[in-house]
Amino acid sequence: MNPLLPCEVLDTSVLPPSDRFERWYEVIAREAAPTYVKSPHLADFKALAKRVSLGTVLLAELRYPTLDTIRSPRLVRRSQPDTYQLVLMTTGESVAHQERTQSSVPQASFTLLDNSKPFTGTHYASGPTLASSISLVIPHQAMPLHPDKVRGLLASSISSDTGMAALLAQFVRRVAARPEEFAPSQAATLGAIALDLAASTLAQRLAVQELLPVEVRERTLRTEIETFIENNLGRTDLTPRSVAAAHHISLRMLHRLFASEQHTVAELIRHRRLARCQRDLLNPLLADRPVHRIAARWGFPAYAHFSRLFKHTFGMSPQQYRDLHR
Repeated sequence: MNPLLPCEVLDTSVLPPSDRFERWYEVIAREAAPTYVKSPHLADFKALAKRVSLGTVLLAELRYPTLDTIRSPRLVRRSQPDTYQLVLMTTGESVAHQERTQSSVPQASFTLLDNSKPFTGTHYASGPTLASSISLVIPHQAMPLHPDKVRGLLASSISSDTGMAALLAQFVRRVAARPEEFAPSQAATLGAIALDLAASTLAQRLAVQELLPVEVRERTLRTEIETFIENNLGRTDLTPRSVAAAHHISLRMLHRLFASEQHTVAELIRHRRLARCQRDLLNPLLADRPVHRIAARWGFPAYAHFSRLFKHTFGMSPQQYRDLHR
């Protein structure tokens, strides 16, 4: 069995009702900072808490009924972690209040909180569906933006529909949903990606991207390009030139961005396409789909060319590979 990312999961539905809230609260208090929690559902608290360690960054997925959270001045004095929380509401909605800002945070939007200061939040479940959120807990010193800049976004609502916020939302959803896909050795890399995307999201909202270090901007752009490639593998016109044009950079700049990576852009496209084809050939639900249709689906319209690439990569033809693993 492959080792997995450091991950802790608690589903309170398997516990006696009298123990549910206390056990859930123990997990969330370690997630970021202690808060007072009020809810009409404390006597039978059905909830979930998942903590995934990503090096210096912590990712936490929570599901819970309607509740209020209060980080009072007294709790701040008792425990004052120098961390931010960047919270994505995945279902339900919330109202965040910190310092002089109060915002409604609808589903699929982020809000930013500073755990070293008092705040309050009200979180609303939608009917019988639990509210849920995914948080990144980020140390102050790791954030490559000046605290005075960051302070202007506390308790604000940041839509994840477009831009860096959309890329960040896609990233945290995937890691939270499938942490078993990653090995412990990848935790620091995933944390660095999360931090770059979080900083770029805040900088874009503040319109101060130029204040980010050059290396952060370049890593973020590389992540954006890799995501673009992943989402467009079926397009036959997906080439380094079209990738560069889609991101408004020169082909030379694109090659420079990937100069230190394992694959060139063309190799990355080919590698990801072959991986998708390999996955579909192993999928029993697609056993009746002809191999040439699988190849065409992932950007290989010329079957002979695809078959040569596949055999060179996996040591046998696509049909032989499928038959061997059938």
